[in-house]
Amino acid sequence: MSTLAMSEVMEREQAAAQVPHDGAKQWGGRFAAPTDPLVERFTGSVAIDGRLIRHDIAGSLAHARMLGRQGIITADEAARLEAGLRAVRDEVNAGTLILDPTLEDVHTVVEVALRRQVGDVAGKLHTARSRNDQVALDLRLFTREACVDAIAAIADLQSAFVEQAKTCHGLIMPGYTHLQRAQPILVSHHLLAYVEMLQRDVQRFAGCFSRADVLPLGSGALAGVPYPVDRVWLAAELGMAGVAQNSIDAVADRDFAIEFCAAAATAMMHLSRFAEEVVLWCSAEFGFWELEDGFATGSSIMPQKKNPDVAELIRGRTGRVYGDVQALLTLMKGLPLAYNRDMQEDKTPLFDARDTLLACLEAAAGLVRALHPHAETMAAAAGNLLCATDVADYLVTKGLPFREAHAVTGSLVRLCLATGTALQDLELASYRRASPLFDVTVYDRISPQASVAARSAVGGTAPEAVRQGIERAVTLVSQNRTLAADLG
Repeated sequence: MSTLAMSEVMEREQAAAQVPHDGAKQWGGRFAAPTDPLVERFTGSVAIDGRLIRHDIAGSLAHARMLGRQGIITADEAARLEAGLRAVRDEVNAGTLILDPTLEDVHTVVEVALRRQVGDVAGKLHTARSRNDQVALDLRLFTREACVDAIAAIADLQSAFVEQAKTCHGLIMPGYTHLQRAQPILVSHHLLAYVEMLQRDVQRFAGCFSRADVLPLGSGALAGVPYPVDRVWLAAELGMAGVAQNSIDAVADRDFAIEFCAAAATAMMHLSRFAEEVVLWCSAEFGFWELEDGFATGSSIMPQKKNPDVAELIRGRTGRVYGDVQALLTLMKGLPLAYNRDMQEDKTPLFDARDTLLACLEAAAGLVRALHPHAETMAAAAGNLLCATDVADYLVTKGLPFREAHAVTGSLVRLCLATGTALQDLELASYRRASPLFDVTVYDRISPQASVAARSAVGGTAPEAVRQGIERAVTLVSQNRTLAADLG
């Protein structure tokens, strides 16, 4: 078909598809009666998807340029559409554009606002495009942005952990397994564990970004479009890395939204674990840390209380994000290809997961910076029996198999428990009754400081290993901030 003939067909098509001013639907030509008001209220989505308006305008601007570039509409029409869309964007930025709830969705809001700016030519914007591929693009643009925001917020939280690790470097605390005191570790080593957890979260969001970074526009309702669109150019114009290869999958896919929520849920799990430790550490029973007054709350009837409410709310909101993942998985699990109206419900969990995660990441960074260590309390808790493994390791260096060394040390632990004595305070005679392999050098191995220093392998808790861990963490923070800037 020649460009002229195609233009004539499109003129007729657009004349029949104008977005009217009287509230009639874009698809209303098929129907003899107006939509029931109850159905209007039930199916309308502007209150939710209105949040996508900036992304919708960005996609529409690129689409209008592509239509003009390809000769699908005239250069003048494309220029008018672009100017009108920029004016609508200015209204959005100024907060003067009203999101009319009687308009079916955000796409209609934009098109009606555009019509006010440029008149009937606004109807040509929908050429070679369906609301199905349009909303898929909007959601992908939103998800990309959410991934960038998450990576940037994670980098700030990692930085807070690094700052605290530097402040606490050299301080000793008990490490735990089964919530039982296990072995002495450096406080900074414990804090850096969260940097590593969060780094995996960064990797998940970066991966999610790459899989969201695919252009669905040009897929139409499901079968593609009968116009000479340039999807590769359009993807480049929107800064997207690739083009969806199957039009049916392009409009039916919400994997990227599920993946974002799953990554957010994993990150929230990490935050919740830290929050739980803050609750424990700041209790009188532990007394390891104290929160600044500005990051704690009080009781309405108990004047002595200082509550770690920020940590508790992070822990509590984790369940919301878990629910968001489940909601999306349940939404999509039974849908035949391609688009179904059920998918209108994809936005609420996606938006909630994004908002909850970012709020909790920001709060967690403040929480880390508001913690002050009680060094003496932690150091005291790291003594007594926590060097038992070091006693066994000492015997191993003397040639005793570890299983036998374990049994000998266990007998010494029983003696300490029976007499209320610390391993460091047992007389040498007691050690030698347990094994003749002991000599006075055992005392060099059973202080918390010696125990920590002995674990010098990469990733261990020895001061030099932890110093290297801090350097690595500083590098990760810098790389993650650069990544967020590059992706953004």
